[in-house]
Amino acid sequence: MKNNTFEELAAVLAAAETILIYPHVNMDGDALGSAAALCRALRQAGKECHILIEDGIPANLAFLDQGYCTFDQHILTDVDLSICVDCGDPSRFEKRQEKFAAAKHSLCLDHHSTTVYHCDYNYVDKEAAATGELIYKLLQAMHTELDREMGEAIFAAITTDTGNFQYSNTRKETHQIAASLYDVGIDANRVSVEIYENMRIEKMLIENLVLATMSTVAGGQGIIAYVTQDMLKESGALMEETESVVQRLRSIAGVEVAAFLKETTDGRIKVSLRSKQRVDVAELAAQLGGGGHIRAAGCTLSCSLTEAFDLLKEKLIDSIG
Repeated sequence: MKNNTFEELAAVLAAAETILIYPHVNMDGDALGSAAALCRALRQAGKECHILIEDGIPANLAFLDQGYCTFDQHILTDVDLSICVDCGDPSRFEKRQEKFAAAKHSLCLDHHSTTVYHCDYNYVDKEAAATGELIYKLLQAMHTELDREMGEAIFAAITTDTGNFQYSNTRKETHQIAASLYDVGIDANRVSVEIYENMRIEKMLIENLVLATMSTVAGGQGIIAYVTQDMLKESGALMEETESVVQRLRSIAGVEVAAFLKETTDGRIKVSLRSKQRVDVAELAAQLGGGGHIRAAGCTLSCSLTEAFDLLKEKLIDSIG
């Protein structure tokens, strides 16, 4: 399937009156920032629009929710349009799939290379650094007058998915879009403080416990660590407070690929993968039923932590070569 144009998508949004936006589970800044900017724009256009979620908002991203998010799947009984942002597979919003499918039409906005075209309307750009870039272009096609709040939501989306503009997905256009947001009065420092300098002490405690589990493979080119439910109880931390650990693992000198394993409450193992320059972790994740980007991907395994740990060690050795 081919992408629709932003003009076609703008027309679809103009025709819809009731809209639900679906970010993926374990929301990151790109998912929630993109959803928040779009929701505000649609409400300003006179639409009844909500962001439907199924898990909690991370504390450092709570500033993005200005009354947009809801857990209530009955908030709209007759939905014209379902929009999934930053995710191209309904399994990424598993508890909301039925509601998503019940809408008259569906739309997908995403930038993952493993996205499957599953909606009536789609725009997927694996070259985009963040879905926030696509939201910016869509709002332009909608002739939306961006305000500070939309701009800060888009900035949050871009800064988080580029590692504060450090990752290899950052392009000239990424900087140009971010620079243009200053024209609508964004406070980039305030956004950065909210995201990066808003840490509970429990987050530091859980990170210390996780780093103590590190194990290297392939002469230090691969590294694996994990978090268990017992470790969360010991530290008082939330699972969402471990999200930055995989980046810290990748940042170690000599490491090409980092794997971080998270034990869920239902006994499954969620795996986050990151690479620096050579290894395509999207391909690695796809072998395990997951997906993502070349340098950032993930999957979920239905096995014990020990089995997952051994499997990832083997996969990392194979991928590093």
